[in-house]
Amino acid sequence: MGSELMQPVMTKDELTEFIAREMPQVKDDFVIDRIGPMEADVRMPVAYRHLRPGGTVSGPTMFTLADLGVYVAILAMIGPKALTVTTNATIDFMRKPEADADLLCKVKILKLGRALAVVDGLLYSEGNEAPVARVNMTYSIPPKG
Repeated sequence: MGSELMQPVMTKDELTEFIAREMPQVKDDFVIDRIGPMEADVRMPVAYRHLRPGGTVSGPTMFTLADLGVYVAILAMIGPKALTVTTNATIDFMRKPEADADLLCKVKILKLGRALAVVDGLLYSEGNEAPVARVNMTYSIPPKG
């Protein structure tokens, strides 16, 4: 696809509207902070429902934000293909996230092909430079048509 020269084809507003329409159950759980060529930054305002015993953000919450961040980054580059899906995911939990800070996910698309996208991401507690988790995900892109 010549992905190194590609620019996003969807804006933050278009992606936000798409998520609200196609996945209304999660539309209020996150905010798209930035879309760039082959990149996206997404935020989740942490609430009580995101916490696990011990007063930290739960692993499923971190995974959800990472998965949404990757989905948004890919759709920004390929357009509104709702059936773009996760085919592989790895997450390394490295530090305890702050329960009173937004959770941030910064993703970078490493390869964007016709059928697959490979993406890396780092999750942070807002205000802390040390990542709390690292993700690597592969997504399947539906064929044109």
